[in-house]
Amino acid sequence: MKNLSPDFLKKYDVSFFLGMTAIFFFGVLNLYSATYNHATESLFRSQIFWFFIAIFIGFIISFIHPKTLFRYSYHIYFFNLIALLAVLILGKVGMGAQRWLAIGPLRVQPSEFMKIALIFALAKWFAKNSSFEETRIKNIIIPSALTIIPAILIMAQPDLGTGGILVLIFAVIVYYRKLQWSSIIKIALIGLISGWFMYKFALKDYQRKRIQTFINPYQDAKGSGYNAIQSEIAIGSGRLFGKGYKKSSQASLNFLPENHTDFVFSIFSEEHGLFGASLLLSLYTVILLRFNWLARSVKSMYESVFCVGLMSLFFWHTFINIGMVSGLLPIVGLPLPLMSYGGSSLLTFGIAMGLATSISNYRSIF
Repeated sequence: MKNLSPDFLKKYDVSFFLGMTAIFFFGVLNLYSATYNHATESLFRSQIFWFFIAIFIGFIISFIHPKTLFRYSYHIYFFNLIALLAVLILGKVGMGAQRWLAIGPLRVQPSEFMKIALIFALAKWFAKNSSFEETRIKNIIIPSALTIIPAILIMAQPDLGTGGILVLIFAVIVYYRKLQWSSIIKIALIGLISGWFMYKFALKDYQRKRIQTFINPYQDAKGSGYNAIQSEIAIGSGRLFGKGYKKSSQASLNFLPENHTDFVFSIFSEEHGLFGASLLLSLYTVILLRFNWLARSVKSMYESVFCVGLMSLFFWHTFINIGMVSGLLPIVGLPLPLMSYGGSSLLTFGIAMGLATSISNYRSIF
């Protein structure tokens, strides 16, 4: 097989998997620290299991030719769309949300995979229907529909954060495709008006409460503002070099709920301080720069848009999670890539790294 030839393997791009492994190493140590003296102690073993599954699947995907990815892009999108519909009918309920499908003993969250499926669909549409000239607002009607339909299905679960990620991925891609500034202004105005109507009439009470808490968390310090306040205390108390591994008071005394999912960065910062947080952010930056390099070095529109989509997926997850636990953004419940506990999230980013590696490996011959 040509894919397994010595020349091909010699040129195999390991950078994305190396970056993924480096961040996961910090993540699993942090997960153990956050849970080692609680009932959730075994979660880190499950996280290691899912990481190896994610690496394995990503590695297999890395040998798929980009032409094959292009051919089946819409198939992947519509398959995931059907999975989202199945969630609303057959999905398992947990923590007040209906987001999971049960496959034997496993629970899978289709909304996680929809992020990549949307990138497939948008990349193919822009490759087939968009020139290198400026994009007009009429040219994004179909891409908008491809984004809005799954976003609405995900928000109905309800999962406002993941639905918002789809919209943000779409926004980055259409900006990259040189959307006219007049169109950007119109869309921004529509977004502001729609956001106001959503806040007044569409959001649930607890979702509005999150926005109010973001503005002033101390108005309900023992209720809706509790998590935000405790997270800021954890990050601030880490100072320059942190309290030390397994010495987080927020984790050991369970002051900060969900410290193995949404608030892993808070625990990491408390234990390792500004120095450790800066090191972790440097690893994320290296991966983002690698995505940016790949998007500029490929030869086809499909590959370029695809890489920008993967970069935006990685960026928005990182930016929003760290922003919300630092008090800079409302708390919306998004995992920090490769750090937060969750099999579906690990699989999503493992697949993303495999796809980026595939495009990098074949970039000179597609």
